[in-house]
Amino acid sequence: MAKKNNAQFVQEIADINENFPQWYTDVVLKTELVDYGPVKGSMVIRPYGYAIWENIQKELDKRFKETGHKNAYFPMLIPYSFLTREKEHIEGFAPEVALVTHYGEEELPEKLVVRPTSETIICEMYKKWVKSYRDLPVLINQWANVFRCEKTTRPFLRTSEFLWQEGHTLHRTHEEAEEETFKMLNVYAEFMKNVLATPVLTGKKTEKEKFAGANATYGMEAMMLDGKSLQAGTSHDLGCNFAKGFEIKYLDKDGELKFPYQTSWGVSTRLIGALIMAHGDQRGLALPPRVAPIQAIVIPIASHKEGVIEKAEELYKELMSAGIRAEKDFSDNTPGWKFNEWEMKGVPLRIEQGPRDIENGVVQIVRRDTFEKIEVQRDGLAQTVARLLDEVHENMYNKAKAFMDSHIVTCNSLEEMQKALDDKCFVKTMWCGCPECESKIKELYSATARVMPFDQTPVGNKCVCCGKECNEGELKVIYFARAY
Repeated sequence: MAKKNNAQFVQEIADINENFPQWYTDVVLKTELVDYGPVKGSMVIRPYGYAIWENIQKELDKRFKETGHKNAYFPMLIPYSFLTREKEHIEGFAPEVALVTHYGEEELPEKLVVRPTSETIICEMYKKWVKSYRDLPVLINQWANVFRCEKTTRPFLRTSEFLWQEGHTLHRTHEEAEEETFKMLNVYAEFMKNVLATPVLTGKKTEKEKFAGANATYGMEAMMLDGKSLQAGTSHDLGCNFAKGFEIKYLDKDGELKFPYQTSWGVSTRLIGALIMAHGDQRGLALPPRVAPIQAIVIPIASHKEGVIEKAEELYKELMSAGIRAEKDFSDNTPGWKFNEWEMKGVPLRIEQGPRDIENGVVQIVRRDTFEKIEVQRDGLAQTVARLLDEVHENMYNKAKAFMDSHIVTCNSLEEMQKALDDKCFVKTMWCGCPECESKIKELYSATARVMPFDQTPVGNKCVCCGKECNEGELKVIYFARAY
């Protein structure tokens, strides 16, 4: 818990401008989002952090169901042989997989993999379930945990075990599968804007950055306050690669056996890391209202005076009845301590009421995004709070969008690229498509290709790395950035 002395309280969180990584670690621990687990690479998601994930789940699950998807659950343990059926897939995940070799003292006849992702186990089941064109499309999503060995622990960003959702669909034609791939990418991008108040760049991944076993991967990249990129979600066109590896065949209308086309798409608890690093400030978290566990905190002023606690209780109950996620702080800590504590936890609105406010029929509301203090009428408070929550969301999105737009620099040379990256910016440039150029940029500047935007309007006429001038359409517009 934060200390009561305000100066000491601020000192408990590293300076966001001087040591962003330490600031992030301080925030996630001191706001009780997570703690480190006893096993290297693991984290414990505490109730406040898990409540954010529950709100993310709720909002995304609603969107998945609106687009015709249904939830299922598949086993966590996968026979090792399943991974070998798709060559690129096993090569991509082999360094990260955790193996189960024994049950008790008995050695297993075949090693088992703790799922790093579920394409293989799901394909094995689809092989049993899909026999005819009438069985298509298959539109299934899974909420689950996955395990990928990590050498370092950064809560929500790099942990061996994390929570996510993974959609897995089958379609008769490649056109249908491609439509699904783009549809779900757009669902994610809309969610990022309208729930997490976070702008993203969407586009196609390079061959080097695509998902192991996919024909094509499309992703969305969010800009963090330190100028680094965070891959917030991906959507994969898997073609028939896994269907062929697992011999998933269906009888089509023309009487021929065919392989279905497949997609997969997912986001994870990394989204919590994204919203922390896209919106936080020196005081701690700043949570978008539509995902915040507590949207409004009610704090009585001079609570020792007669009737103040009772009136604060009425405020709290009215907000809860209106569907607003409210909490009350009737503790014996000082008002200043309470203000600091709930600001650090990122609660969008603070509602104060003291004896004079009660007498005048008003309450005081303080916005976490601007720290503006507003006096409003007590009557109709729930409607006022709902309106202000929407205003906070819009302001947070617009602020993040303005920050991102101002930190994207168009570059036409490696020298310009280096300066932009050192200035904590994304680089928008032209690329010849050569993997050697992509690798050279990574080697020189520790920057990776993030996405090639769908809008390919040229921003130059030669590759930023090799200087090669290409015919129209051969050069690619691409974003490079240092990334998490």
